[in-house]
Amino acid sequence: MAVKIENKIIGYQVVEEEVAAAAPEVAPESSAGEKSNVIQMHEKLERPEHLLGSTYKIKTPLSEHALYVTVNDMILNEGTDHEQRRPFEVFINSKNMDHFQWIVALTRIISAVFRKGGDVTFLVEELRSVFDPRGGYFKKGGKYMPSLVAEIGDCIECHLKFIGMIGGDCMDDHQKEFLAKKRAEFENRGAGSSSQGKGVATGTKGSAGVDGSVDSSAGTATTSVSSSFPAGAQLCVKCSTKAVVKMDGCMTCLNCGESKCG
Repeated sequence: MAVKIENKIIGYQVVEEEVAAAAPEVAPESSAGEKSNVIQMHEKLERPEHLLGSTYKIKTPLSEHALYVTVNDMILNEGTDHEQRRPFEVFINSKNMDHFQWIVALTRIISAVFRKGGDVTFLVEELRSVFDPRGGYFKKGGKYMPSLVAEIGDCIECHLKFIGMIGGDCMDDHQKEFLAKKRAEFENRGAGSSSQGKGVATGTKGSAGVDGSVDSSAGTATTSVSSSFPAGAQLCVKCSTKAVVKMDGCMTCLNCGESKCG
C-alpha cells in the first residue's frame, strides 16, 4: 500500500531488522545467477564448428573389413572450473555395406541421446545386452562379444571411461600386482611343460625331417593366433574374458580378479 508523505523529510534512520530480513532474499538470486553461467548439455545446444573426437577400430571375424567408430565430444564451460567433456555425436564407417541401414539408424539414435544430455551411460548396457542369434565371437585378448552391436557398445564404454563419465578399473595396485604374480607363475608352469614337449618333438624331427618341418610351422601358427591370456583358460562370467585358470586349487580370473574362493 502506497503512503503519501505530506511533510518535508528532515532525517532518516536505517532499521536493522528490515535489512536482516531482506538479506536472505538477495542471496538466492546471486547463487542462481552463478548457476545460470554453467552450460549444460541439452538438445537446443548448437553444434560448434570444431569438435574433439576419438576413433576406435573394430575388426570382427564376421566381415573382411573393419568398422571405425568415431565419437565426437563437446567441451562445456571451456577455461573455467566447470569445464567438462561430453559426447555429442557418433559416426561409424566401413567398406562393408551389408549393415549400412541399421548402422546409420543406430548412429542417429545414439547421437540424439547424446545431445539430449544427462546421464547417457545406460547406452553401454543396452548395447552390450544385444545377442546375435547366430552366436558371438571372441575378440583379441579373449574377451567374448555376443554381437557386433555389443562391441560397438564396448567402444562407447571405452570412450566414456576416457573422458571420465564412467569410472575406470576398480582394482587397486595390490590386486593388480597379485594378479600379475599369479599370471607369471601360471605361464612359467606352462613353459616348463611345453619345453618337455619340445624335447619329444625334436626326437621325432630327427627321424622324419619333412614331417618335423610341417609340425614346427603349425606350432608357429598356433602361437600367432593365441590370445594374451594362457591357452586353455575358461570364460569368466563377470568380465566375459577367457582368462579363468586354476591357481592353488581355485578358479581365478587373471583379467578382473574374480574368484570363487574370495
